[in-house]
Amino acid sequence: MTGMGSAFRVLVTAAAALLAVTATAPAARARPEPKAPGEFVALRSVDPTIIQEMRYPTAHTFMGVPVDGYREPLCILTRPAARALHRAQTRLLRRGYSLKVYDCYRPQRAVDHFVRWAKDLDDQTMKGEFYPRVDKSRLFADGYIAEKSGHSRGSTVDLTLVKLPAAPAGPDEPGRWNVPCYAPQDERFPDSSVDMGTGFDCFDTLAHTDDPRVQGAQRANRQFLKRTLAEAGFVNLAEEWWHYTLRAEPFPDTCFDFPVARRSMAGH
Repeated sequence: MTGMGSAFRVLVTAAAALLAVTATAPAARARPEPKAPGEFVALRSVDPTIIQEMRYPTAHTFMGVPVDGYREPLCILTRPAARALHRAQTRLLRRGYSLKVYDCYRPQRAVDHFVRWAKDLDDQTMKGEFYPRVDKSRLFADGYIAEKSGHSRGSTVDLTLVKLPAAPAGPDEPGRWNVPCYAPQDERFPDSSVDMGTGFDCFDTLAHTDDPRVQGAQRANRQFLKRTLAEAGFVNLAEEWWHYTLRAEPFPDTCFDFPVARRSMAGH
């Protein structure tokens, strides 16, 4: 019986060891979250006066939900891009204006989330505000959604102008402001921006920076923003009045996927 008892104890010990290995295996295989390279900074550390209304950590997006990878409302950019925005902001403050950023660095996982959403043609939650005149099946073909984004390289920013003192922005409540993004400014979502003719992330040709239908103060505001940022070294994307990329970006061929969070900047 002693021999049988010893054998039984050996089997029990071996089984327990196997269970322990199995239980810890997933944790052992889990990869740590990637961190931001040292060339990235939080915009606030370079210029705390630039207003931040980071949309993608909220539900007030063209998808109607917060975007993957945005864990905090934090603008992260490469250091050269942040410094260039600071130069533009310095000029604007003297004229009674401020920049306001909507989106800065965008992790690749967020872009992947956009792609999954665009392929789900049944989800039309935010169509009335962000793409009322565009069939969702056309979002890829018309260039509104793509599998790669310049934002993931860290030197592209979505932004607008605000006349100081800044008025409060509206609450981020999906559906509350469900009017077309090209409606008159006093009807669409109130975000404190000067009148640019459309809201941010408006999937419509009226959002093209130089669309000839946009005239008067709206056109002047777009050109003022474009001129100011060009002087600071940025290039505008013609299809989106809010979209600018640093001409001499340090990572022209690299897309990053660290989360938008303070933890990603640890050690900076």
